[in-house]
Amino acid sequence: MYSSIEESSRKEVIQKCYWPLFKLADLGIPIGIEAPAVTLEYISKLDPDWIDTFAQYIKEKKIDFIGSGYSQIIGPLIPAKVNEWNQKLGMDRYQELLGAIPTIALVNEMAYSGGIVEHYIKAGYDGIIMEWNNPRSTHPEWKNEWRYNPQKAIGPNGQLIPLIWADSIAFQKYQRYAHGEYELNEYVEYLKSHIGGLTRHFPLYSNDVEIFDYRPGRYKTEVQFNEYSEWEKIIELYEYLNQHDWCELVFPSKVLEVIYDKNGGNELKLESPTQPIPVKKQEKYNINRWALTGRADIGINSKCYKIYNSFIENDDTDPTDWKELCYLWSSDFRTHITAKRWNEFFERLDKQLANDNKKDINESREIIKNIDASEDKNWIKVENGNYKVVLNKNKGLTINKLVIKKFGEKSLLGTLDHGYYDDISLGADYYSGHAVIERPGEHKVTDLGIVNPIVYQSGNGIVSIQKVANYSFKQIIKFENKKLVFEKYIVVESSEKATIRPYNYTFNPRSWDSISLYIATHNGGSTLEKFYLNGQSISHGDIYSSLISARHGFGNPEGIFIVGDKDKFITFESDMSVSALIPSIIYKEIDNTYYLRLQYSAREIDETLKNSTLGISTKLSISLE
Repeated sequence: MYSSIEESSRKEVIQKCYWPLFKLADLGIPIGIEAPAVTLEYISKLDPDWIDTFAQYIKEKKIDFIGSGYSQIIGPLIPAKVNEWNQKLGMDRYQELLGAIPTIALVNEMAYSGGIVEHYIKAGYDGIIMEWNNPRSTHPEWKNEWRYNPQKAIGPNGQLIPLIWADSIAFQKYQRYAHGEYELNEYVEYLKSHIGGLTRHFPLYSNDVEIFDYRPGRYKTEVQFNEYSEWEKIIELYEYLNQHDWCELVFPSKVLEVIYDKNGGNELKLESPTQPIPVKKQEKYNINRWALTGRADIGINSKCYKIYNSFIENDDTDPTDWKELCYLWSSDFRTHITAKRWNEFFERLDKQLANDNKKDINESREIIKNIDASEDKNWIKVENGNYKVVLNKNKGLTINKLVIKKFGEKSLLGTLDHGYYDDISLGADYYSGHAVIERPGEHKVTDLGIVNPIVYQSGNGIVSIQKVANYSFKQIIKFENKKLVFEKYIVVESSEKATIRPYNYTFNPRSWDSISLYIATHNGGSTLEKFYLNGQSISHGDIYSSLISARHGFGNPEGIFIVGDKDKFITFESDMSVSALIPSIIYKEIDNTYYLRLQYSAREIDETLKNSTLGISTKLSISLE
């Protein structure tokens, strides 16, 4: 399924990259092999002898079989029910294809959230493999020695699962050795730097094998082929290590046997407010990579949500349909997918959408019956028994004030005028509800212009239209009894790379208790994950480099994002089937106050993003309950 490999090349990959794994096992080298079930399905059609050999080696305990589910989906981005099906279907197919089921799972792309722990436990896994480096970077309280021992990962509902560490620096070093960038003695010196006084377990390699004696063609900067076989170089390494008593090679499953040794078995939350979804390698590999970039990630994700919604409405959805949805949500279609494979995938996605979305899902909406609305030159004021909202006509109908009456008369979010903060780094006006579009090397575009809105005669809705640069904005605001609904349509008239963040909300620090202030959302699990903000410094949307526009975000697959404190909360509900927006926050404490902004993104920039004129349709609501 490697995204940049054409289907016509798969037989060559099996021959050059998969068969050599058995040479390692024949030499008595204890290795683990991980594969999604769908990859095994492909191999079984192209080279059934490989599957038979794999099954035999597992039976003879020459290889540890590591699972990951039916498809390589990014768990924190996917609804809990789909994650549950992905693991169940994976176990079923593993048994059918190999006559065996794995006891350890590799977290797909090592994109981890506390929410996905429940799915591995329910599927019957004894432990998971996840990267050490990124979670460690946001947990200075951890002891460095813990990296060499199995630990326990905690889910948001308190469930625990044993944890084996992978290491990004280690597997990148291994790749460089195999590709000839390091000599054997240089690489061995690196390994020896991890020797300590106590017994330690250290992962040599935990990544793709399609890069040894083969090049997927993903980057122009890929290392050129060497005259020697890279697999022979790998064998040379293992044979060397087997000859020395300063180390011992063991199976991954063996590591779990020492979980209660000194420095092992600590109960750890891998996620944090600054990094809610840790992902392997450098920060350019973050959750936005599969959500908001690629050829049209947000478009295909939104279609997957449409299919998912139709399944939820139908209690007797066939398991084969869930299998197809897991396949369609695979990470490989969202990064370096080739044009040919993309076109085939898109056709398959639309076919499934047509089959399973034959009827629209009816929305239950409580329309306002009693509303007071007034308008003057600058403002539109709308009020009912539950809330009061003031909209600024001079700034694109942004929210100037939002009062939820059951929480008092203070505005909970809206506009903070220039000069609200003394710190010059926050010396700007901060609005709520507006879009921000940023293009490399160009002025930013916003929908903060003067508008002449159309107010529905019934008084329960407002429409405004703007055109700025190559972008057109249409906004509809609807007033329901206990909800404000925002629909925004952004039309792009030129093909260019840009970040598109259609909604930004600024919170009034005088209205929230800073000590108990929190945000909560789902990240692939059935339980809300809560993150307290006090004492943190968070900016998920910070630019990583000229190629990478953001570092972090929340999966939000159930479409619910909550901001609250000990006394109150507001719920933001995004319709993921209209647009699978990704929320992120900025939080900064300064001068005995703080700055908190929630932003929703429809597109980010990385090296997988293709120029696009794809329009953005969004639907977001602020619920007062």
